[in-house]
Amino acid sequence: MKGKFIALEGPDGSGKSTMMNLINQYLVEHKIDHIVTREPGGTAIGEKIRHLIVDRDNDNMGPETEALLFAASRAQHVHEKILPALEDGKIVVCDRFLLSSLAYQGVGRGLGIEEVKAINDFGLRGTYPDLILFFHVDPEVTLLRKTKEGGDRLEAEGGMFHKGVYEGYMNLLKKYPENITVIDASKPIDEVYKQTVEAINNLLKFEEEKI
Repeated sequence: MKGKFIALEGPDGSGKSTMMNLINQYLVEHKIDHIVTREPGGTAIGEKIRHLIVDRDNDNMGPETEALLFAASRAQHVHEKILPALEDGKIVVCDRFLLSSLAYQGVGRGLGIEEVKAINDFGLRGTYPDLILFFHVDPEVTLLRKTKEGGDRLEAEGGMFHKGVYEGYMNLLKKYPENITVIDASKPIDEVYKQTVEAINNLLKFEEEKI
């Protein structure tokens, strides 16, 4: 049986990392074979690429270079970690995937959604999430908190950039609605967790019924 792929998406500071930890605990408690991973990164090669992307010293990086680095990290991630886990029947839970590149580089950097999708498709080998959990929250307050703490190169881009990314996400939710569940991340954490678990259970129960 092929596994299932779940991706977490949303603006910086939307609470994805916290929810990743809670999802991991939930799957462990229910003895569901799974892995948790992140992008950019997830592999030794991918983590080296991540360092290049987020390093604030690399402020002269061109938008095309940035998009290609994300795509390269993702290709290695799919090749080395995601696809083998899915073929082993595991649940894969990933912090960010293709939708982030479409929003950040396609819209935020102005490279074009279809153009960024095209350079990623080559390395994805047909691998796309079965469920995308989009954590919807106004990014302004959360981003302000993160940038005060320092923030990486992308987090430090400023309000106008992240407003563009947010608007890009809103357009993408309409353009590619398949397999996307919107989570109201402005709610208290227990309510966000409840929404998240319900969406995951719906996916797994549906697959069980098909089997």
